[in-house]
Amino acid sequence: MQEIIKFSPYILMFVVIYFFMIMPAQKRAKKERAFESTLKVGDKIITKSGIHAKIAELGDTTIVVETMAGKLKMERSAISMEMSAKLNTTVIEKK
Repeated sequence: MQEIIKFSPYILMFVVIYFFMIMPAQKRAKKERAFESTLKVGDKIITKSGIHAKIAELGDTTIVVETMAGKLKMERSAISMEMSAKLNTTVIEKK
C-alpha cells in the first residue's frame, strides 16, 4: 500500500500531462487528417508558409497547386487547415 502512495504523485502528474498535452494534440492531428482527406481539385487553400493557391492535382501524399507564379508540388501536410477554412468561408459569403 505504501508503494502506491509513494507513486501517486507521479501517476497524478502523468494523468494531468495526458489530459492537457497529449489528448488535445491527438484531437488536432485527427482533425487535420480529416481535413486533408476532404480536399478536392479546385479548392482554394493557404499553405502554412502563407502561399495562396488553388489545387490543380491530388496525389496520395502530395498535391500540385496553382499559384500566380506557376504550379508547385508540395506535401498535403503543408496546407493550413485553419487559414484555408477561413478563406473558403469568406468566398462563400461573398457569393
